[in-house]
Amino acid sequence: MSKKTQQRGEEMKHVNEEEIESEIVETTPEDVALAEAQALAEDYKRKWYAVTAEYENYRKRTAQTRTQAYAEGRADVVSKLFPIGDNLERALHSCQDEKTAQGLAMVLKAYERLLEGEKIVEINPVGEPFDAEKCEAIMAIEPAHHEESGIVKQVYLKGYEQNGKVLRFAQVVVTK
Repeated sequence: MSKKTQQRGEEMKHVNEEEIESEIVETTPEDVALAEAQALAEDYKRKWYAVTAEYENYRKRTAQTRTQAYAEGRADVVSKLFPIGDNLERALHSCQDEKTAQGLAMVLKAYERLLEGEKIVEINPVGEPFDAEKCEAIMAIEPAHHEESGIVKQVYLKGYEQNGKVLRFAQVVVTK
């Protein structure tokens, strides 16, 4: 390498060192304190967002729980009326007097409207395969000629469900 090239290399090295030194900024205690305060503020902001999101989730969860508890409470009260409806139907079927039968039919109709208003539907599985999710077998009988086993033949006590949830299982007679 020639002397000129070597000298030029040293000059370049000297210039690069000056550029690097000029880019280094001296930090003062105020700058350090400002940087720490900004980091702390960012940390508080992040924590505030987390707490706000957590509170919002809590609020939604409790509102949903409250709504569900209210609906279950209503269903519980209405399910206590099922035996009354059963007795009204029995009384209507055994009634001999026409006027009394009309009165019982009107009361039974009001009961059915109440169930309808609560979106409670009757479970009537007659002729269908036995489903333990909705029915309770109380008796098994011999199947008739060419009849499958496990088919619901008769409903002894009506079952009811609301929004897919069974409030009272239907008590049924099933073929063996």
